[in-house]
Amino acid sequence: MNLNSIMDAEKNLLLPTYDRQKVLFTRGKGVYLWDAKGKRYLDFLSGIGVNALGHAHPAVLKVIKDQAGKLIHTSNLFYHPYQSELAKRLTKMSGMDRAFFCNSGTEAWEGALKLARAYARANNSNGHKAKWRLLALENSFHGRTFGALSTTGQAKYRDPFMPLVPGVDFVAFNDGEDLKRQFDGSVCAVCIETIQGEGGINLITQEFLQTARELTEKSDALLLLDEIQCGLGRTGKYFAYQNYGIQPDIVTVAKPLAAGLPLGALLTTNRVATAMQPGLHGTTFGGGPLACAVAIEVLKQMDKLKGNVAKLGGYFLAKLQDLQAKHSSVKSVRGIGMMLAIELDSADLAKAVLADLLANGILINRTHDTVLRLLPPYIIEKKHVDEVVHALDAALASAGKSNNHEGPPSASLRAGKGPRRKAVAA
Repeated sequence: MNLNSIMDAEKNLLLPTYDRQKVLFTRGKGVYLWDAKGKRYLDFLSGIGVNALGHAHPAVLKVIKDQAGKLIHTSNLFYHPYQSELAKRLTKMSGMDRAFFCNSGTEAWEGALKLARAYARANNSNGHKAKWRLLALENSFHGRTFGALSTTGQAKYRDPFMPLVPGVDFVAFNDGEDLKRQFDGSVCAVCIETIQGEGGINLITQEFLQTARELTEKSDALLLLDEIQCGLGRTGKYFAYQNYGIQPDIVTVAKPLAAGLPLGALLTTNRVATAMQPGLHGTTFGGGPLACAVAIEVLKQMDKLKGNVAKLGGYFLAKLQDLQAKHSSVKSVRGIGMMLAIELDSADLAKAVLADLLANGILINRTHDTVLRLLPPYIIEKKHVDEVVHALDAALASAGKSNNHEGPPSASLRAGKGPRRKAVAA
């Protein structure tokens, strides 16, 4: 396999939607990936949070092999053995009552928005002719389809496709007073990522989430939590909202659910589910026997790993805080469990550190321009954390020396200097 020939073919044949790293991966095992030249990479991105069990997990491979030989697809016009079992596990983990299975996180969020509108229409007893508004958060990301994009609070994703779905307004992040100002009886749902992922690993505060819960309960609106990236064990609990002691009306999950096979889920209560009837929503591929059988095994394995996520996540955060104390270019360290971030004082520096780690066989990624995002598999060990921290330390030191040798820092770098913010943990 030749990377250049594949790059040329994609350039001519695919829509130009991705700015890919120039690496051609051919196999993976555990916490490692190998490229076409045989170089090994420590994977601390896990396919953007998807490969929570690492690569080629033996229990997952066995289920894929066995189920692929039995039944892959039937459509949702018929029954198969795995949807109800998977729903039983997810509802028990989440404190919810019912599930809907689809193909992705974005689809799960679309279903959540539709269900919120359907519930409002069926239960509009507050005198408002229209109970349909959605309040979402600034800096949020919920996906790239029109409904999900309409509730995404970042102009760079929204502006090229305007006008979007009407009835959406944005609340300042973690600003409870702004939420109260914008909330009224016309709101059918408040939409929140419990931890903003693409927005730079930003944790919702206890106070803000509590305010959202109280407002929605009083007016019979719904609290929608997007846990597509932060859910299913990523924080050391099954769901990130369980760190707050607050129960939503709808929660959406996806990324690690089926170990890389396309599968998302919407989880909700019996009360809200009454608004959905046959024909109002559906999917051809969602919740098929292969993906659901794999997801059941993934959840079984996750039961064994929650403690490792919490313990090593705390250790990892402390080590990153040590880096912050050592390097003035680190503005902030934040996160919980194995969803962590380092915010640097310039986009150029973040690019340079990312490239340095990639050259040294370590995979992370950059989001929100200046934030290094770390989403390792749940199976990592202390030695893997130490290796990544050592590489980050060296990369930050090297970038600093390079900057000193090459003359004055750029204007953007100078503007980012100053008192560092305190590290944030939950």
